[in-house]
Amino acid sequence: MTSTDSAQQPTDAPAKAPAKDPWDLPDVSGLVVGVLGGTGPQGKGLAYRLARAGQKVIIGSRAAERAEAAAEEFGHGVEGADNAECARRSDIVIVAVPWEGHGKTLESLREELAGKLVVDCVNPLGFDKKGAYALKPEEGSAAEQAAALLPESRVTAAFHHLSAVLLQDPEIEEIDTDVMVLGEVRADVEIVQALAGRIPGMRGIFAGRLRNAHQVESLVANLISVNRRYKAHAGLRVTDV
Repeated sequence: MTSTDSAQQPTDAPAKAPAKDPWDLPDVSGLVVGVLGGTGPQGKGLAYRLARAGQKVIIGSRAAERAEAAAEEFGHGVEGADNAECARRSDIVIVAVPWEGHGKTLESLREELAGKLVVDCVNPLGFDKKGAYALKPEEGSAAEQAAALLPESRVTAAFHHLSAVLLQDPEIEEIDTDVMVLGEVRADVEIVQALAGRIPGMRGIFAGRLRNAHQVESLVANLISVNRRYKAHAGLRVTDV
């Protein structure tokens, strides 16, 4: 090849694909959301808000009758079932059970949750006369415990910092807060971000991988202190995003 031939060869590198818009989130309106612990304050509030936003919701409880009774209160097409049936019938499963029963509940539902997108919103907390304080599970966080117990599920973490009082109040149209979402797979995180965004006033914000879930879960102890001092139902907003 002559120097002339060499000069004629293309030298431009292939153009880089444009960066993905972080707010380009999927449509999740057709997905069925199950809420384990859907008869407790947090689970009940999340189920109500998502159903009110038009999401198909099934609430789960250890006793199907209890879940069915709670579902009747909600309206908006919410159904009730035992935890196993709730997990089987849902595309996304939110875990809102008490911390004390977290591990045992997930272990018992490993088969039903296989292949599902699981959203853990459990906060490991202790309480004494000084108030709430964070507990650190052996695995590092509730979300990491869920991932360890559910190796065939896609585990994320979100919805930790929401006031159950505000969630359940039918007079409140919008809830002014951001939802920090953690996970290992971007596509799964974006589904959960989009789900949070279905609730008026909320945004889902990517906040890191599951190894960072402990700080997010622990922050609830601080919010409880804020709420007690100021008689409030505080949430969080991430600025400049």
